[in-house]
Amino acid sequence: MEENKKKSILFIIPVLVGGALAVGIWLGTMFIPQGIPRDPVHENTGKFSTILEMIEDKYVDSVDHDLLVESSIEGMIEKLDPHSAYIPAKDLEKVNEQLNGNFGGVGIRFLIHNDTLVATHVLPGSPSESAGLLPGDRIIEIDGGEITDGTLTNNDVMDKLKGEAGTDVTVKIYRQGETQKLDITRGTIPLSSIDAAIMLDNEVGFIKLNSFTYNAHEEFHEAAGELKSRGMKKLIFDLRNNGGGLMFAATEIADEFLESGKLIVYTEGRKSPKKEYYSTSKGILEDVEVVILINSLSASASEIVAGAIQDNDRGLIMGRRSFGKGLVQDQNEFTDGSALRLTISRYYTPSGRSIQKPYGDGVDYDNDYYDRFESGELLNEDSIKIDKSLKFKTFAGRTVYGGGGIMPDVFVPNDTAGASYYLTSLYYKNVFNHYAVRYLDGRRKYLNDFDAFRTGFHVDNNMFQDFIEYASTLGVEEDPIDIVTSRSTIKNRIKAEIARHVWQDDGYYMVYVENDMDVQRALDKLRSGQSLMSMLTE
Repeated sequence: MEENKKKSILFIIPVLVGGALAVGIWLGTMFIPQGIPRDPVHENTGKFSTILEMIEDKYVDSVDHDLLVESSIEGMIEKLDPHSAYIPAKDLEKVNEQLNGNFGGVGIRFLIHNDTLVATHVLPGSPSESAGLLPGDRIIEIDGGEITDGTLTNNDVMDKLKGEAGTDVTVKIYRQGETQKLDITRGTIPLSSIDAAIMLDNEVGFIKLNSFTYNAHEEFHEAAGELKSRGMKKLIFDLRNNGGGLMFAATEIADEFLESGKLIVYTEGRKSPKKEYYSTSKGILEDVEVVILINSLSASASEIVAGAIQDNDRGLIMGRRSFGKGLVQDQNEFTDGSALRLTISRYYTPSGRSIQKPYGDGVDYDNDYYDRFESGELLNEDSIKIDKSLKFKTFAGRTVYGGGGIMPDVFVPNDTAGASYYLTSLYYKNVFNHYAVRYLDGRRKYLNDFDAFRTGFHVDNNMFQDFIEYASTLGVEEDPIDIVTSRSTIKNRIKAEIARHVWQDDGYYMVYVENDMDVQRALDKLRSGQSLMSMLTE
């Protein structure tokens, strides 16, 4: 019974692993005689130094001095809140890459397929495209070193291909029975915050944002402008699984929807005075109806945008209750290359809600997602725990609640219709990606018209069975009952992944959303003929 329960969790929700900080040395307070002013920072700094010296002088074994200091800092920060963090120098570059939205590299997506490195996507305008690399090319050497011995890992590939912009790397490729060498000069590769910006019909656009980076607003503004030029009058803005990022990116994106002078968010902390952020007159989406999709992994900056739209009665929020991160961090970098992210304030939605969920002793913060699953709130709106004492009013007088995440205006349960343990195993083994590479070998040149592909390409029974048999070679054992349960979803994902390999992410999402219940429910609302404002005030 317990094993079945674990399996059910695996196939209904993605496996999320929260990393815990190492437990360090807890620094207590020293006894100070009454009447003498106390300086706890100075006192405990002295105590900390004394302890380190005692360990260095007297401890039975040799110790790593730097490791002791690092673990002590981590232990200290762990006592604060879930989002303050010490970032060691070895991790800071990667962390900053995600926020900066770029890195030094060659501009490909890759897959280690049959022990061979395959360029699955070559980014437009990238150094690899300029050098002549094509999607589907096998890379068999990097800088003269063979990489086909079966030991290659994703980290190995990153180490060999990433590097400072302006530096060179030579690759040897295999293409249609021939080999050739390509000299690639690394460049600055953007990490796009936009997964997809597409038109779902003549009036409804769809934008999926994956993170709030330094470039997120500029990219969003450009994508929204392009869709408007194509006739967009309504927008589905997908913030599901978006864990946040930079607050200024969130306020600027929210500003695109709001007329001038509307409160977007405000922050306040013990040492940080109240600061309010208002919309300006520059928004290009003020006349566009908007539905925002959120779920339990929409956090931080995503919640700023959703909260601003909801409290200003500007659009419809659909999906599941968001994560509930209402803490603002300030990052300070040290000369050794490490950094401290310290929570300095809380943010509040325009109605005054702090949407930070509870944390501290007795609260299993990292496993909150599983608690939501166990309680049934991912499937049933009535199971959501609401603190009725934390009532707030939107500007139109609607009641909203604080105390942990943004509650959607329209609840949409998790779609479990095609879910199965078998389907989860296909994702885990990356079977759809591998199958797309295999399928496209020799067929890619025939796929050049997306509209024809979208309407005319079907995963027939023979192709479906071929996929199932191929999955078994990758370690996913056939499960007849699960295969029947997930058949429609599997077919959709096969087609979507092939589309991604040929037409990038926009192609993938054009196919994927046909099987996405959240998007289809949002489309129903936007196509109903009823104004979103009337839906809000029903």
